[in-house]
Amino acid sequence: MDQRLSLNRRNWNQRTPVHAGSRSYDLDSFRAGRQSLRPIELEAVGDAAGRSLLHLQCHFGLDTISWARLGVRATGVDFSDRAIALARELNAEAGTNARFICSDVYSLPAVLKQQFDWVFTSYGVLAWLPDLARWARVVHRHLVPGGSFLLIEFHPLLGTYEPAPQGNEVANSYFHHELAVPGNQPTYAGGGRIESPCFEWQHSLGDVVSALCDAGLVIESLTEFPFCYYRAFPHMVRGADGWWRFPENNDSIPQMYSIKARKPKTR
Repeated sequence: MDQRLSLNRRNWNQRTPVHAGSRSYDLDSFRAGRQSLRPIELEAVGDAAGRSLLHLQCHFGLDTISWARLGVRATGVDFSDRAIALARELNAEAGTNARFICSDVYSLPAVLKQQFDWVFTSYGVLAWLPDLARWARVVHRHLVPGGSFLLIEFHPLLGTYEPAPQGNEVANSYFHHELAVPGNQPTYAGGGRIESPCFEWQHSLGDVVSALCDAGLVIESLTEFPFCYYRAFPHMVRGADGWWRFPENNDSIPQMYSIKARKPKTR
């Protein structure tokens, strides 16, 4: 494994118990039956009961198990062994039949030969991948002919901002670059600091679309959203719909996007 990815795996192993105990993930309500999936993905996928779905970078599997609760034959993949161990515990507690595999995305074809009706990945995944072309080929490899791919991700425009007294200011490049993040940083879920440093990568929207097209997928839709999954900046406010927004800009800035694509049927 790439040394940067090994460092990131250590970072996510440290995040797992912090996230598991956080209010953001709220495992108590999940164990009681809460559905972790959001309207964007539920509407995009529709009724998938009985269909197979591969969830890439699943963390400790809340969304994977939520798909299984809806009757989907779900498989979750993550490179953190601590996260996968917790996912399997939660799956057993829920009485669902989700399957979990510990692997980084790039190594997955070596350990999993199955193809799926759906490949799904969401909310803060691409920043942990240095090579989108290779990632997109893995997505293509694991789709059945005619199968669908759904990505829901934070808009790369957010990565250009830094908090400022009067809101936000553009401080970082929009285009592809690598960022070495020092250790002892807070995590987005709250609850503590993570000792291990890590690496992140900024990818433009063009990088993502081009990688998927080059891998042989056909883009069916690209949708941008003026709200965020979590409180990405301190002054964001949460609406009645559960999404976070900038109060000074409201709905004028894209903060997330979704891409739906398909693998062409063989002739």
